[in-house]
Amino acid sequence: MEQSIENKLIRAGKTFKEWKNVPFEDRQKYIAKAAELLKTNAEKFGRIITSEMNKPISQSIAEIEKCALMMNYYADAENILKPEKVDSEYSYSEIQYVPKGVILGVMPWNFPFWQVLRFAVPAILAGNTVVLKHASICFGSGNAIEDILLEAGFPEGVFQNLEIGHKDVKEVLEHEAVAGVSLTGSEKAGAEVASIAGQNIKKSLLELGGSDAFIVLDDADLDEAAKVGAQARLQNCGQTCVAAKRFIIDEKIEDTFLPKFIEEYKKYVPADPIDKETKIAGMARPDLADDLEKQFRKALENGAEIIIPLERISDNEFMPGLIRVQEGNPILQEELFGPLGMVMIAKNDEEALQMANDIPFGLSNSVWAKDRGRQLFFIENLESGTVNINRMTSSDPRFPFGGTKTSGYGTELSLLALKEFVTARTIVGN
Repeated sequence: MEQSIENKLIRAGKTFKEWKNVPFEDRQKYIAKAAELLKTNAEKFGRIITSEMNKPISQSIAEIEKCALMMNYYADAENILKPEKVDSEYSYSEIQYVPKGVILGVMPWNFPFWQVLRFAVPAILAGNTVVLKHASICFGSGNAIEDILLEAGFPEGVFQNLEIGHKDVKEVLEHEAVAGVSLTGSEKAGAEVASIAGQNIKKSLLELGGSDAFIVLDDADLDEAAKVGAQARLQNCGQTCVAAKRFIIDEKIEDTFLPKFIEEYKKYVPADPIDKETKIAGMARPDLADDLEKQFRKALENGAEIIIPLERISDNEFMPGLIRVQEGNPILQEELFGPLGMVMIAKNDEEALQMANDIPFGLSNSVWAKDRGRQLFFIENLESGTVNINRMTSSDPRFPFGGTKTSGYGTELSLLALKEFVTARTIVGN
């Protein structure tokens, strides 16, 4: 391990011993200050995101503003980590929540600020310190976040960006200073990191892939579902774990809904990411576009039909595509990370549910229906960490975010996230 990385891990460990004793309310003041800095400089930091991974600038600025919103939520949050008194026959009788130590964050490129801060803020507020391994194309974002937190007054060592590659993660995670890891990324990366954590008896949190269903029933508001559905698939160029990827449509409305959906879908035409009117730009890297093109061909080879062709117009840009897919197509077992959507037709609610659940993933789903009974049928039976009714999936600081099945485990956001990297310690006796 490079000495500079070793030094940062040692500093994180030393800082933890002091930071864990800083009162919860004082930690919140630093978070509020950092939120203010983000909000005031949203365009400046948004430009870093756009320059690194091509997100349209309006979406980049919105990402920064959402980070500030989330940080203010935690800055005002109730302290659920106070010792809890337990009625018993003992004079000492309580549960304490003790921070674990240095937590490694392994974070992706698709939301360069949001993914990092939604993990780091609750971990830091709980009394831990954080070291970050960001995606290689997002070192600028990682360094900017470290600078923001330092400017807000956080002690050196509370948050440090490590400019390291994937090959260095194992060594960092095995370091005696590191107590746990949070990873957002692919199932393959998650399995590797969780394996290393497990072998070293360290806590892990995984937020992995998804292939979310967008279920449109015959009593839905079809105009709204078509408009929101296109956005749900194509925002951030479709490079979102909770993007709508499979559009499961009630056969009774296929002829009515599909034309509306196609019309909305075709409004997304790649343009200059720096233009604030741009709704979709290129993918983050050309190799990712290559991967999507291979998946498109695989789907067609296994019987998928083209509704709108996925047309490559540069090394990283596509005219967004839409395909009709039948059950059994192996592409349904994969995540499509880019501007390609899948349409499936269901005979009834039961078949729509079966289609929605018949994948390895379990991140989030969206159901469009007006009837309360039908809504409840899906709420009670969908296998996912989130179910949305008449809205697209978008994370909200107030609600827990996480998946089931191969979409991972553990909770980000909400007050529950404060307890992810703490030890519940029992104190009993006389």
